[in-house]
Formats: sequence, C-alpha cells, structure tokens
Amino acid sequence: MILIPPLSQEFLKQGEATSTRCDELESLRKRGCSSAKVENPRGSQLVLKNKAVTNRNKGEGKLRPEDITQIQPQKLTLSLRSGEPQSFNLKFKRAEDYPIDLYYLMDLSYSMKDDLENVKNLGTQLMVEMSKITSDFRIGFGSFVEKTVMPYISTTPAKLLNPCTGDQNCTSPFSYKNVLKLTSNGQEFNTLVGQQQISGNLDSPEGGFDAIMQVAVCGEHIGWRNVTRLLVFSTDAGFHFAGDGKLGGIVLPNDGKCHLENNMYTMSHYYDYPSIAHLVQKLSDNNIQTIFAITEEFQPVYMELKNLIPKSAVGTLSANSSNVINLIIDAYNSLSSEVILENSKLPEGVTIMYQSRCKNGLTGEGEMGRKCSNISIGDEVSFTISITAKQCPKMGKPESIKIKPLGFNEEVEITLNFICECDCHKDGIENSEICHNGNGTYECGTCRCNEGRIGRQCECSTNEVTSEDLDKSCRKDNGTDICSNNGDCVCGACECKKRESPEERYSGMFCECDNFNCDRSNNKLCGGHGRCECRVCICEANWTGSACDCSLDTTTCLASNKQICNGRGTCECGTCKCTDPKFQGPTCEICPTCPGVCEQHKECVQCRAFGTGEKKDTCERDCSYFNLIKVKDRDKLPQPGQAFPLMHCKERDANDCWFYYTYAVNNKTEKEVHVVETLDCPAGPDIIPIVAGVVAGIVLIGLALLLIWKLLMIIHDRREFAKFEKEKMNAKWDTGENPIYKSAVTTVVNPKYEGK
Repeated sequence: MILIPPLSQEFLKQGEATSTRCDELESLRKRGCSSAKVENPRGSQLVLKNKAVTNRNKGEGKLRPEDITQIQPQKLTLSLRSGEPQSFNLKFKRAEDYPIDLYYLMDLSYSMKDDLENVKNLGTQLMVEMSKITSDFRIGFGSFVEKTVMPYISTTPAKLLNPCTGDQNCTSPFSYKNVLKLTSNGQEFNTLVGQQQISGNLDSPEGGFDAIMQVAVCGEHIGWRNVTRLLVFSTDAGFHFAGDGKLGGIVLPNDGKCHLENNMYTMSHYYDYPSIAHLVQKLSDNNIQTIFAITEEFQPVYMELKNLIPKSAVGTLSANSSNVINLIIDAYNSLSSEVILENSKLPEGVTIMYQSRCKNGLTGEGEMGRKCSNISIGDEVSFTISITAKQCPKMGKPESIKIKPLGFNEEVEITLNFICECDCHKDGIENSEICHNGNGTYECGTCRCNEGRIGRQCECSTNEVTSEDLDKSCRKDNGTDICSNNGDCVCGACECKKRESPEERYSGMFCECDNFNCDRSNNKLCGGHGRCECRVCICEANWTGSACDCSLDTTTCLASNKQICNGRGTCECGTCKCTDPKFQGPTCEICPTCPGVCEQHKECVQCRAFGTGEKKDTCERDCSYFNLIKVKDRDKLPQPGQAFPLMHCKERDANDCWFYYTYAVNNKTEKEVHVVETLDCPAGPDIIPIVAGVVAGIVLIGLALLLIWKLLMIIHDRREFAKFEKEKMNAKWDTGENPIYKSAVTTVVNPKYEGK
C-alpha cells in the first residue's frame, strides 16, 4: 500500500476515487508525486532467539535434552506487507549422542505367543545395541488385544476368564495396558515382560489403534521426555479403524484424550477406534516416530499405512520376533537420516514456500523443498523459508505459526505482524474542519468519515446518497446513465470505479474519460510514444497521429546520397512515399525495371537456381539478398499489372542455354525473384531421324522414278494400241461365209413337242 499525504484535490483528477492515491511507486512518480510525499512501508524481520546448533561428540559427557539444539533460529517476528515475501534461513543439524525414548507396544493375542518369548529378553539386549548410538536410552512396554465387547471377544463368563481353548492358560482380554513406564533399567523391562501372559480375541484385526492413541496422548503415564520418541508397534494381524466400532454398538468418535486408570485403557467400550488422520495428528503433535514391526503376510497393508503417516517405517518381523532388535536399529537409522519440515495451520491469505539445501549440493523446491535425506550425525543442512501475505486479515491482529521437523521436539515459533496501515494514520486529526465541519478524521491527506457520513470530504449523510436530486447531477446531458456506467454517484458527484489493472483508471466529471481506450499501434497504447488522456493520445515530441505512430523524424528517409527519399518521394511518418512509380524501397533507391537489372542479378539467379555460374562458390555469401521462387514454365511467371513493378529477364549461360526470370521489390521492400526451373537449351542433331530420313528419301526417290518409268510405259503402250486400233479400222475385210465350213452343231426338232 502506498499513500500520498497531500490533500486529495492536489493529486486526484476529477471523478477519481480517493483510493486511487494508493498505487505502485513508479506509477505515482509518473503522475507527478514526489518521493517526499510518498509513504511506502516495507516488511521486516526480527530474530528473537537464535541459539546456535549444538556441536558435541559422544564422549564429551551428557547434556540435558533441553540443552541440545538441533534447529536454528528458534523464535522470530516477521512484519508482512501484502504481496511482499519475507524469507529467512533455517539450519538443522543432527546432534551426536541425542537421547532416545523407545516404547515397545506389542500385540498379545494368542497368535503372538511364540513372539512373547523372544521379547522377554529384549530390554537388556536392546540397551546394549542402543548404547552404540546414544548414552541416554530409555525403554518402556505396553500391550494390547481388542475392545472388550462383542463381537470382538467372547463375553461368556468362562471366556472372559480364559479366552483360549483347550488347556491353554491365558489372561483375560483387555484393550490396552501400559505395562512399563519408560525406564533406563533394561533388567526391569525383562522382568515385567516375562510376567506377561497371552490373551485372545475372536476376529482377525486387532485394536492396535486404540493403544497407539493412548501411547501418544498419555505422556505423563508413558514418561515421554522432549527427546527422540520411538514407538515400536509389533503385531501379526491387521487393524480396526474409525467406523468398525459400530459392530459392537460403539458410535461415539474417539476423543483423542488420555483415559488410563491403573495403566489400563478404560473407555474402549465407549469410544470408537480412532481414524488414521486422527492418529497422524496426535503422533505429529507429540513428535512420535512409529516403527511397524509386522509379519511378512501383512507387509502390503502396513506399507500403505506408512505412506499415510509421516516419519514412520515398516520392518519385516520374523515368525517368532527373533530379529526385532536389528529391525528397530535399521528403522531408527532410516527415520533419523531424514528431516521433513511441517508447519502449523496458516492464517487466511498467508502462503509459505520451502527451498532445501541438502548434502552434496542437492537442492529442492516445492514439496521436495521441505525435506533432506541421507543425513548423518553431525551433518548440517539448511532451508530457505519464504512467507507471503496475500491480504490483510480481517482483524489485522498478529498471528503465530510454528515450523518443526517431523519427529523432533524442537520448533521455530514465528509471530506474524501485518502492515495494513501507513504510519500517517497515527497522526490523524479527529473531527477536522477540513472534513466538512468536523464530520471525519483527516489522516494521510484525506478524510475518513464518521459513521453516517459519506463523500470525499464527508459532506453528505448516508440517507441522502440515493436521493433523485443528487443522482441528476451525475447524469451527463440529462441522460439515463449514472456516471456513464463507470462509477457511483456519491453526494451528487461521480466517484469512478477502479479497474483490475492499477494503470487503468476512469476520470472526468461523469467518469466519461479513461486512459486505456485510445488508439493503438503495434498493439501498444498510443504506439508507446504518448499518454492517453480522456480517450485521446497526447503524443511525445517528434510524434503525431491519432495513435502517436507517425514520426516527424526524417533521418530514416535519407538516401545514400543524403537526399530525402532519393529526390523521388516524400517523407511521411518516417517512411518514404515514392512519387516515381519506377522506384521502390524505404528510401526510393530501388528500381526493379531500370535497364541493367537483369544483367546485375544474372549470376546470383544462376547460382541459386541452377548451381552454376561464376558465383557458384560464393553463392551463400553474395546472393542471399533476395527471395527465390521457382516456377514450372514461363506462363507461371508473374505478369505486369500487379501491385508493384517487375522486370522480365531472359539471359543465356555458358552452355548457350536460356533461362527466364522476373525481378521485383514487393510492398514489404523484399526483393523477389521468380525463375523458371528448367533451362531452355538448343537441341543437338538427332542421328536416327537423319539416317531414317535419308533412307526414306532414297526409297521414295526410287519409287518415284519407278512410277515415272511405269507411267511412261503405260503412256507408250496406250499410244501403240491406239495406233493399232486406227490401222485396224482402216483395213477392209470380206465378211462372207466360208462355203467349205460346216458347223459342228446339229439341231433336231421333235415334231410332237407342242411347247408345253
């Protein structure tokens, strides 16, 4: 928030709301507000407790748990301004020889009979092994079976005394029993565990969740210290959870409180099993890390449970629990080698970001920024934590949050103060005469009106705001729109609405003006060369036009001969308008149709289109100044009459082949060359047609001579025959019959034949 102290009228334009005085620093400066008149409160941070992390070795003697520090700093205060993040660094270092409390919670249903025998000597053995890790170790023991109601157990009198069958002697069923409070006496652990007896129940899942809840919340009974707290949960079966109590008529949700009397859980018949989420909350609140020692059969179930419970581990328990010590050691090493930060519930509008810097230079952000893995004893890792307030809380009161590593008792306490007002509010003048005869408090250069008053100077009462007479003065030209639909009528004057963008605003007596609806050029308001006032561009020097896109500078129009537009055009808005249609380009120096253009570009066209010519070796360097477009034939070349002039060219190469192209400069001042992709080369003699022609000519001539000879012979024969006929006609022959000739044919007539 940035406020300017001088009276509103000195800064605000007509129609602008008082809130317009709050703006970005740069925007205020552009509007003429001097730095001396700007209040710009910034966020800050103050470290209140910054005890260094502990550096000690195991052999240096014991320290009280409260004297060991693994996280730094421990307490600080942040002053948050809306939208401005505050960041600080947090160190974490695993301390050498850190005390450990371990509570062994065991299922004592009948199926765990052989496991109990192996646990009886666990105390002293575990003491020996854990002494390699810490010199301050305590161990406790508890057991569980099931809720003592049907159908989880048999409620017949005999089964209540001995739930086992046959000659097995078992103890009465119970929900949870705290057998041994945390102690450093391993022999006492062995003695008390050795006195335990197996019990029994009916169904397969057990009531372990009831027991875990009591172990977590009954700190005084269990004896938890503010050290590393480990809970080993050993069973060979599944678990009941919230809702399963309905089978026994138990519907009241678990209250998450301690109900131990004489170290026995007394409310199992009254409260339902806790939910997984409820357990997660209580385990986290009490810094308890859980180790599930489970038989192989139920590994998948408890692996899913582990994914829901942070800082928990699952180990495979042998059939008779003989490997329980190694399981505990491995699980502890796995849990203690990872640090995961969590924070308490954040106030509304506050966000938090983590960035981790772990071993070997590894970094993480987002959710991965909350944790570091593979941390050994003595390793130091750090986190950068950034807290941002998106808004001021409704009450504006300080809030407190806590950040801690899961499973550890140490935490960072952070007090959040919110900057919601400027310092000048403290110097406000109540009932000031400036605020219409004392109807408001004059602070930070404006009036904060008393209840029931409104207006820039508190000049109106609230019951007058909606009157018709006041609204009339907010309508331009007696129209129907109040404040041009861009504002509200307050006390007979328009108070313009605010825009989402702080740079955009309405103004004017009727909010008819704005500074964002002017003409644009290149997608910039007023071309980026002016400011918008009441929808009109006010251009900077050397710029003009409705969008301030017309430059008055003529340097861009100077040709190489220092003439404006080469003497063949006029300079308009920094661009040449060529008056001679032959010339083109930004300075009217390009002439696509002038003589010599074809010869000038011949070599480059050759090398780019056909890879030949004198410039074929330097083509890429010398001939990239035009765009080459290939066409199939001459008909596809651009023809005269288009928007820009072009030149048709016909040139011959070294092989006497012709190639055709056009050269032009388009409207974007780009040089374009269209070239026919095939060369027009003279064809060489074709031998076969020539030989065939000669042979055909000889044959045809022979045939022609033969025909002529034949024709002459025919003419000669006809003449001889005609001559013979003529002589024949002239001959005189005797046509009488030869008296000696006698016909060889004799004709005989039948006298009887009547011709019928």
